Order: sequence, then structure tokens, then C-alpha cells
Amino acid sequence: MGGRRRVHLGKRLAVGLSLAAALSQSLVPSLALAQSEPLSLIRDTEIEETLRLDSEPLFKAAGLESGSIRILLLGSKDLNAFAGPGVMAVFTGLILETNSPNELQGVIAHEVAHLAGGHSARSDEMSQAGLRPFLLTMGLGVLAALSGNVEAGAILAANASFFGTLGAMGYSREQESRADQAGATYLESAGLSGKGLVTFFDNFRYQEVFSEARRFAYFRSHPLSSDRIEALRARVGKLSHLDTPDTPESISRHAIMKAKLHGFINPNLAVVKCAEPKADYPTRYACAIAQYQLKEPDRALKLIEALLKEQPDNPYLWELKGQILFEFGRTAEAEAPQRRSVTLKPSAPLLRVNLGQTLIALPEPSKIDEGIQELKTALDQDDENSVAWRLLAQAYDSRGRDGLARYATAEYNYIEGDRRQALIFALRARDLLERNTPEWRRANDIVLATENDRQVRGSSGPG
Repeated sequence: MGGRRRVHLGKRLAVGLSLAAALSQSLVPSLALAQSEPLSLIRDTEIEETLRLDSEPLFKAAGLESGSIRILLLGSKDLNAFAGPGVMAVFTGLILETNSPNELQGVIAHEVAHLAGGHSARSDEMSQAGLRPFLLTMGLGVLAALSGNVEAGAILAANASFFGTLGAMGYSREQESRADQAGATYLESAGLSGKGLVTFFDNFRYQEVFSEARRFAYFRSHPLSSDRIEALRARVGKLSHLDTPDTPESISRHAIMKAKLHGFINPNLAVVKCAEPKADYPTRYACAIAQYQLKEPDRALKLIEALLKEQPDNPYLWELKGQILFEFGRTAEAEAPQRRSVTLKPSAPLLRVNLGQTLIALPEPSKIDEGIQELKTALDQDDENSVAWRLLAQAYDSRGRDGLARYATAEYNYIEGDRRQALIFALRARDLLERNTPEWRRANDIVLATENDRQVRGSSGPG
């Protein structure tokens, strides 16, 4: 563990330094100019899985290594998506505007083409790229509960410049046309229709006549033109998979993803739709989430129980049930559904974090110790989950394990980008932990990395 994490830390530091050095002065002041709507990085296992399944055949077709590309789900009503080195981001507003899996895959194919083509951001837009990324790593359900929690919604200072760069992505019309053509090729190679790529752009053809301020953000950074759409339509019309339909599985996943987002973003509308006769599964799922959002836990739980009778092995229904119980103060009751969700999907670290959170909140030392193990397992699967580190620090502290509590707090602050606090807690941890244990070595890594960071920044002047 120690060796692997040291390499990982070095990579993380290198990225942070290069971006911060280049962009800190231009982006930090522009945070005040950020969008009026907060932009959140949302973590949700079910939606992330759908986006990954939609994207992987296109990564493969483009010759990109899927595991090297992080897919981000950004919470905003704006219609937008962008791609940068090693990252592709999709806004919730864009997902909700797509009418089929193929339309979403069309947009993804276009963004994959930008990735594969190495298209770069326009430097003249950097100063206007101020975004406010917030990390909410406990699953989409926790978004409402923690939206007012300053600690849980702490700004990712180390990554603010990174997201700012991505948000400023803008491409020339020539690059757009090349990305259209390449995207169509990737869809064809993956055995998918290119029709959705055309229909999505065609639906927003009118964007070209709007002023810059009134256009959707996606079409401000991805210039749209009628000539471009017609050229794309001509190309797609000649491809052999033009009439290949979406699979029933992809249609179902897409409907569930949109319903889930509607439940959280538009709860009042979701509740109204649930009253329709013979409402389907996605609609009732959205209704359960909406009732939870509207602070009606009993109504939400009743709906979830009915859904569980139909799908008793659905880990996300058990996750939602446990999350509602936990957030409304029924911690002991939350344990069983959280356990069930992990049993059904042991490879999902976010589900383990939810279970760990529940266990460490129980007043039994044995439960807290088990919760520590669940959080550690989750971090073995995803070691950049800052909330998991914060919860682990809390659990260690409650068990009187001071050195480990300070080490976990150092990890939390390092990921959050607070290098000063990371250094302080890593130094304390190093003094308290047994020398040369994995945790001691990691604390020492953080000390060395942060001190090196300070030297680099000092040599380049104030920043």
C-alpha cells in the first residue's frame, strides 16, 4: 500500500503544481465571476455506472484507455459538457435534455473526439473560467442533506484551477467539424447509430441566432452552425449502423438515470408524475427520491418498500432506503439496508462509505471498529474520497487512536487542497505513529510533498 500510494501522491502533486502555477493568478480572482448557480461534482454509483457503460465502447473505438479517463457528473441545470486531459465531464442539465441513450452517446462521442484529437482550451477564456467545484462523495442522496454543510462542501482548492481550465474549453469551428466527423466514426466502429449525434445538435439549431449571453454554455464553447449540422447529417446517413436501435437495457438505464436526476432536481414535478395511473419504475423511483427531498421520509420509504418487492436485489434501492433512515435520525435502522447494498455490490466504494458512516455513528465500539474497516476498504478502492478520510479520522478519534486520526485528517486536507493543514496534521501523525508503518510512511510522504510544494511556490514568487 505504501509504495503504491507514494507514486499516486507524486502524480497528484505534479498535476496540482503545474495547473496551479499556470492558472492560480488568472482563475482565483475570477471565482467571484462564477456562474450564479453553484457547480457541484456529484458522486452517485448508479449514474456513474450508466455513464461509464455508455462511454467505454467509444473510448475503445477512439483507441483511448478507458481506465485512464475519469468521468465527472457535474450538478448544474445548464446544458453543458466538456473534455480535457484524462477527464470528461457531463452536466446533469445536458443529461436531462437528451431524449435517448443514443443522443447522449452522440454527445459523448463528440467529446471523446476532442480528447483523442488533443484539442486545447482557448487561452483568452481562462480568466472567465471561475467554477466552484464542490465534492459530495456520499452518493447523490446526500446532496440535499449536506448542501448547507460547509465542511462537506469544501472547495477543492487544489483542483479549482483544473476545473476552471476544463470549464473554459472552447473549440474552433474547424475543430468542431473534425470532432463531429471523428465522433461519427467512433459511433460506427462501436456498432452504434450516429443518428442521435445529429438529432441532438439539430434540436438546438436555433442556438446560433441567440446572443452569446443567451446561448447554452455547451454551444458557446462548441460553436454550432447549420452547415456543420448538414455536413454531419450527410456523413451519418452513409453509415451502416444508422438504423441500429438502442438496446432495451440502455433505454432502461437512461430512463432511470434521468428519473433519478428529476427526483432530486425537480421534486415537485416528480411527485405530480407519480400520481399518473400505472406509473413505470423510473417514475416511481423518482417519486420516492422526491418525497425524500421534500422531507417526507415515511412516504419515501413506503414507495421504496413497494419497489423493493419488485426488485429485491437492487443495491441502489437499499442504498436509498438506508440513506433516508440515516439522514432522518434512524441510524440503527439504517444499518441493515446499507449492509444489503454493499453485499449486492461490493465493488462500489461509495456504498461502503455510506455503511461506514452509519456504523461509526452507532454507540458500540465493535460497530465503530467495523465501520473503520468498511471505510478503509472503500479507500482501498478509491483513495481520493475525501469524505471517507474525514469519517475515518472521526472514527479513529472516537476510539482514542490519535496518530491514525491525525494521519487520516492529513489525507483529507491533502485531497481538499489545504496543504498547510495537511502538513500540520501529517507532522503530528508522524510523531505519534510507529515508525515505518504504512501510515507513518504515508504521513511522511505528505510532509515531503507539501514541503517540496512550498519550496516550488516560493521559488516562483507569490501565488
